[in-house]
Amino acid sequence: MIKISRAVRPLACVLPAVLLAGPIQARTPVIQPPALDYPTGGDIVLPVAAQTGDETPWIYEGSDVPRDEEWLFGKMDNGLRYAVRENGVPPDQVSIRIRLDVGSLHEEDSEQGFAHLMEHLSFRESKYLKAGEAITRWQELGATFGSDTNAETSPTHTVYKLDLPNATPAALEESFKLLSGMMREPVLSDQTLAAEIPIVLAEKRERGGAAQRVAEKSRQILFTGQRLANRLPIGTEATLKGATAPAMQAFHDRWYRPENAVVVVAGDTDAITLALLVEKYFGDWQGKGPLTPEPNFGDPVAPAGADAANPVGEVAVIVEPDLPRSMTYAIMRPWRPVQDTIVYNEGLLIDTLSQAIINRRLESRARSGGSFLYAQVSQDDVSRSTDATFVSVGPLDNDWQSALRDVRGVIADALATPPTMEEINREVAEFDSIFVSQLEQADVQAGSALADNVIQAVDIREAIAAPDTVLKVFRGMKAKITPEAVLKHTRALFKGDVIRGTYLTPQTGEADERSLRAALLAAAEADGSARLAAKSISFDELPPIGEPGTIVSRASLGVTGIPEIERIEFANGARALIWSHSAERGRVSVKMRFGSGYRGFGQNDAAYISLAEMALIGSGLGDLGQEELDRISTGRVLGFDFGIGDGNFTFGATTRNADLADQLYLFAGKLAMPRWDANPVNRAKAAQRLAYESYATSPGGVLGRDLEYILRNNDERFSTPTPDELAAATPEGFRAVWEPLLKQGDVEVIIFGDFDKEQAVEALRKTVGALPPRDPIPADVAARIPSFPQGSSAVKVLTHRGDANQAAAVIAWPSGGGVAGLPESRQLDILVDVFNNRLIDAMRERAGASYAPNVGSRWPVEINGGGRVTAIAQLRPQDVPVFYAAAEAIAQDLVINPPTAEELQRVTEPLRQLINRASTGNQFWVGQLEGSSSDPRRIRMVRSLLSDYTQTSAAAMQFLAKRYFTADGAYRIAIIPEGQKLATETGSSANRAAEIIGR
Repeated sequence: MIKISRAVRPLACVLPAVLLAGPIQARTPVIQPPALDYPTGGDIVLPVAAQTGDETPWIYEGSDVPRDEEWLFGKMDNGLRYAVRENGVPPDQVSIRIRLDVGSLHEEDSEQGFAHLMEHLSFRESKYLKAGEAITRWQELGATFGSDTNAETSPTHTVYKLDLPNATPAALEESFKLLSGMMREPVLSDQTLAAEIPIVLAEKRERGGAAQRVAEKSRQILFTGQRLANRLPIGTEATLKGATAPAMQAFHDRWYRPENAVVVVAGDTDAITLALLVEKYFGDWQGKGPLTPEPNFGDPVAPAGADAANPVGEVAVIVEPDLPRSMTYAIMRPWRPVQDTIVYNEGLLIDTLSQAIINRRLESRARSGGSFLYAQVSQDDVSRSTDATFVSVGPLDNDWQSALRDVRGVIADALATPPTMEEINREVAEFDSIFVSQLEQADVQAGSALADNVIQAVDIREAIAAPDTVLKVFRGMKAKITPEAVLKHTRALFKGDVIRGTYLTPQTGEADERSLRAALLAAAEADGSARLAAKSISFDELPPIGEPGTIVSRASLGVTGIPEIERIEFANGARALIWSHSAERGRVSVKMRFGSGYRGFGQNDAAYISLAEMALIGSGLGDLGQEELDRISTGRVLGFDFGIGDGNFTFGATTRNADLADQLYLFAGKLAMPRWDANPVNRAKAAQRLAYESYATSPGGVLGRDLEYILRNNDERFSTPTPDELAAATPEGFRAVWEPLLKQGDVEVIIFGDFDKEQAVEALRKTVGALPPRDPIPADVAARIPSFPQGSSAVKVLTHRGDANQAAAVIAWPSGGGVAGLPESRQLDILVDVFNNRLIDAMRERAGASYAPNVGSRWPVEINGGGRVTAIAQLRPQDVPVFYAAAEAIAQDLVINPPTAEELQRVTEPLRQLINRASTGNQFWVGQLEGSSSDPRRIRMVRSLLSDYTQTSAAAMQFLAKRYFTADGAYRIAIIPEGQKLATETGSSANRAAEIIGR
């Protein structure tokens, strides 16, 4: 019997209760009949194409994998297949995916980029959508363009995606109608091509640069002789500019047909209704002309004369001065469709386990100061073109031969000698915990993820399995996972028809094809020194944090409508917020806040700030180094995310009830008994040093490197450390900076989710409550607020070393910060979304000058200032003044002429739906209530959240525009190619800006 998931509905009801300050009205779960036991007789309309009873669903043909009974499958007479299911996560949302079996591999040489261009044209105009109307129509339905409505084109498919919030019957009907028109009858005219091709060219331009050149060259080598070698989904400039309406129509007629389509829907509507909608809007779809067979994608083939025992084929050395060294070689086999049986899946699981053992050994070598920064083995079925085992290596320096030799030595040992049962058991425990966790959380898996899983299975021509099936298969095969079986599968992974490789280096003459081929042909000497001892470590063996703490107060936090949230304070000053509920079954969100955040650093600490993101947790705690932390987490659901905020530091994790106490021990242990291993610091230094030069390869890289530093008025704490600064940093200096910071500031822990409350309270007593007294944050540190640079009409010019047709432009205005200003910040978000819509319409839809211009607002909550509104676009260098003129004109128009009611509705409805969906998850409430154990204002701010984001007026928007979009407060940054001068505004650029904003 199908189990209808209503798991998150209790949380979904909390937000209205909080905002209305009324009692929680929990919905009564709706008990549905089994989806496959259809009623008969009467006037009930049923889907005619549903595959029920003993009929094998299309996705399980040739498979003995047990059917996932949550899904209802159907295959219509016209060849279209569908899969639908009811899923209430998040409530009221329905996720629709439409997959067409057409990608860049289906294109002829003259059609390169057509599959992706067709995706754009389908959104541009179609039977039920006027030209340029798509964004507006989806926003009116509450869907955010670019996240809730999107599409992707790969070498093998095109997928259209809609996550429809507030999926009322009328909204669902409208959505299916619009999507059917997009698939069946896009308007393919000279006008739509003229509007959309510049946008695609802008997207292509923004993707260009050194990294793209490397990707293209690597693809040409690794897939020599196959269609995948020279068919990128983005296409070429020549074929895109050469596209005509008749050619696009012919391409659409050839591939956009029901036999090539799969519709997948998962959401908060019964499966029968969803199936009926699919059949209604796609049932009469007929292809034009005979079905075109899929082209032959080709097989990887070794060149003549290659050694069958070690068939090294094509190799290449790629020189890019600004990119770090990296090497990839692949053992390639032809891809063939498989019979997706249980036995086949058992083999895949052993394959994956074999790779995990090797990767753990490689990681151990890298951590201990080996010749490579990283190395990894992965098997992948690539675009139905090859079944390959890839080996990726990041050499630490120009001695790439040693790095490759060391990696191949670890692999050679895995091919020569079986692993120990201790190593196997360690990975088996990891796999088992993952599969158990997936089963525990099955009821709270989002419908969008479920739909995407089916799309992925269709793409690789395999079936799907329910979480309980996966766990049963895995546990049922454990007796088969022997050292000999793992050795057999490991050897199979490293056998193939041809071996190809590429080496990327910044230095000319460092390597050539001859030396790279010779290195791959050389016999690898097995190196067993990386084999890991598998001795288990128990939390019971670890020292206590301290004497269990005393609770001095425990009471409801005071959130109206959610009395279950408790505030606990310990004698040592630590505080906790706990909320036990089963809305997200099997999940517990844990967050620890402490210390001063960026406020605590000095102007010379940038290197140690940056290094900590990779090295602080890895440097260990107590007797646990990085290897021991890995061991102690074996078979557990534990996390250790670290963050540096404006006003505090955070540890975060998603765990489960069984592991909650140990998760709290890890967090508290890092504060009470930090360890200071040198290797993680040195490894982080190497990684950042190698990556530094790559920032200069594109405008986006330069923005990532310098934007925060510049917009915080050249505050050195927010700078990206240079190689010289990294070289000067030491493990001793790292400890000197971080040791006192870990001792400072009050501690707050938030635990929201599915856990035993009293057990959690006891665990808190033994961990957070047992911490030693904390040092206060110095008053001068607590008062630090980064400033904004002085506004000016001048432009701060930076340069990059990438392509000559790439640039970026930024204009920013200072705003505010702090808890007291949260209601204003939410209203500002509405205004910024209006600004964003206008900028997209101007720079993308009308001008085709930028693929994804963006306007965003940043309002720090932990400090009373430091906020800003920022507009960014990547574009051609000559369009920089057009961007400034357009952005400034939009800002000033908002000052003079407030947005219309229609504009406000377009942004407030998606915001309403975003909040409604987000409020069904623990992370939303953690984000809203963190800090409230010491600042009750945060509680009050929750009550106004929905109204702040959805209720406004033209006058309120105009007031904020006047307050923040001042002409003398704006700061401008441009990133242009080296050797070029900044384009300046001319009459033509001003006229163009006026034209594209509709003036």
